[in-house]
Amino acid sequence: MPKLNNLVAFQRAVDLTVEVYELTRSLPKQELYGLTSQMRRAAMGVASNIAEGQGRLTYGEWRQFLSQARGSLFEVEAQAMVAERLGFFTSEQQVRIATSVRKTGKALFGLIRWVKSQERRPSKPRSPETSQPLTEGRD
Repeated sequence: MPKLNNLVAFQRAVDLTVEVYELTRSLPKQELYGLTSQMRRAAMGVASNIAEGQGRLTYGEWRQFLSQARGSLFEVEAQAMVAERLGFFTSEQQVRIATSVRKTGKALFGLIRWVKSQERRPSKPRSPETSQPLTEGRD
């Protein structure tokens, strides 16, 4: 199983989260517990769900968390659109987030496809402590 830091989808999700935090700093104070908080939690949810899923014991569980990450990614995209419509983001800022969402989504889709392919392979017992196969061979 690949290490979390080596997953392009995770790296891009972290980049997206940093970008969302930077852009939401300029939102009005009255949005601190509204749109600012919601966008930050959704962005953080993408990276967090990738990480949590990677730590699960089965590929099926991991796929479920990747699906949740994808949902959070769509949330970020929708919230950025709303922020633009409300005049909180410029069109350039909204495009910046949309581009980051698209790149993250592409990497996430590739990871989901890979996890699905691993699910279809004959299963091997896994060590709960290391999430590595208990037997030698491909995994």
